[in-house]
Amino acid sequence: MSSEMMPAFIETSNVERKQDFSEDQEESQKPRLGDEFEPISKRQMKKLMKQKQWEEQRELRKQKRKEKRKRKQLERQCQLESNSYGNDRKRIRRDVVPSTLRLIIDCSFDSLMVLKDIKKLHKQIQRCYAENRRALHPVQFYLTSHGGQLKKNMDENDKGWVNWKDIHIKPEHYSEFIKKDDLIYLTSDSPNVLKELDESKAYVIGGLVDHNHHKGLTYKQASDHGIDHAQLPLGNFVKMNSRKVLAVNHVFEIILEYLETRDWQEAFFTILPQRKGAIPTDKACENSLLDKKSARVEGGLDSDTSEEEMSRNEPDSPCEEEKQNKENSTESIVNCIPK
Repeated sequence: MSSEMMPAFIETSNVERKQDFSEDQEESQKPRLGDEFEPISKRQMKKLMKQKQWEEQRELRKQKRKEKRKRKQLERQCQLESNSYGNDRKRIRRDVVPSTLRLIIDCSFDSLMVLKDIKKLHKQIQRCYAENRRALHPVQFYLTSHGGQLKKNMDENDKGWVNWKDIHIKPEHYSEFIKKDDLIYLTSDSPNVLKELDESKAYVIGGLVDHNHHKGLTYKQASDHGIDHAQLPLGNFVKMNSRKVLAVNHVFEIILEYLETRDWQEAFFTILPQRKGAIPTDKACENSLLDKKSARVEGGLDSDTSEEEMSRNEPDSPCEEEKQNKENSTESIVNCIPK
């Protein structure tokens, strides 16, 4: 074979080989007779099912998007309404007339309380601050002897207290910056009963949560320091099932309510919680009279004339006793007048 024909022969043989290889590849890819297709795996089946569900739920997704948009519109509308309400409150706030009365929470009992009681006192002070901010006649609010456990608890759980407005928070004792003549310590153990509030005075509330462990402590402290003391006229208007010792925030709120209404009874019954079982004193007297009368009927006292006469002479209740005293006093006055 000549040298000229050699390259042409090699080239044609290479082409034939390539064609044969491609044909073999195609044949291998074609399914052979008798062979079966491989089954779909579980994972692939799940993907297909998900894809099908996705397509089927297209309309449902559209509906949900519409509902979401409507819900957001309603929320925005409510927010706008609440903002307008807040603006109304600000407008009302401008009409507020602050009182010159100073109301002090004395926090000098820090060492006498456990942490649990300190936290309760902190919450009561928060309530006092909030109520004073929204009151029609807010008082000049003082927090004195501020330090120790109370300050630490406030720093840890209520860091915003440093930004409180309309309050004087002082580490000093109240006696260091307020005249003794202006001070009146409010304590339930005092024999003196308040009739009215003097807005030129500074009233002190003992910041003590002790569950009656330190009975008479605030009264003793006021007496030792030579400070005037008094109790709220609770017994004149209210009869309670529990003791007359009130929480710090209750005393604070009663004073705020009295400054607004100038009515002690209304102030007491607006603020006192239901668990105290408070009822007006006149109703309490009526109930006691009815109870005694029913007891007499049940005991058969009505048939016995001697016992009837004795019961007539004895007062049925403190209310009747007061009436008898008044009648006796008027009779004595009449007898003393010269004829």
